Amino acid sequence: MQTLVLNASYEPLAVVSVRRAIVLVLTEKAVTEQADSGRIIRSATREFPAPLVVRLVRFVRVPYRRRLPWSRGGVLDRDNRRCGYCGGRAESIDHIVPTSRGGAQRSWLNTVAACVSCNQLKADRTPDEAGMHLLVVPFEPKVQKALVLALGVRQTERLPDWLVASFA
Repeated sequence: MQTLVLNASYEPLAVVSVRRAIVLVLTEKAVTEQADSGRIIRSATREFPAPLVVRLVRFVRVPYRRRLPWSRGGVLDRDNRRCGYCGGRAESIDHIVPTSRGGAQRSWLNTVAACVSCNQLKADRTPDEAGMHLLVVPFEPKVQKALVLALGVRQTERLPDWLVASFA
């Protein structure tokens, strides 16, 4: 289980373990914004509901990260692990313009999640040449959205609506 850490200005900073989040709260460096009342963390003398979101008490200045680095897992998360061609369960990624034809290899805008059968059917062709239609428009995700996605779908459903909506 993981916890989202917000800056004092409510800007997402990182995803950390629940243990690290509890240490931040106990040392009074952070306060719990959202907790999972269904999961209790116990020590020898205390009990805590597992924090889903903590906010730092003091503002931390971090270097501005302009772009999120591309990754295969990031593409699958961005597309909710759904195939960009048929909407089924995606296990791989596909390059819209094949790299053998000059398409960018590690680009958010040239890759989509794909199931194995659609990926093999398209092969070394563009979607138009293969007679396939993209159901999604590839985009470069925001760094903040990636932090929320890193929590996983089950935990994201338990986050407050104001937090999830701000990263959509």
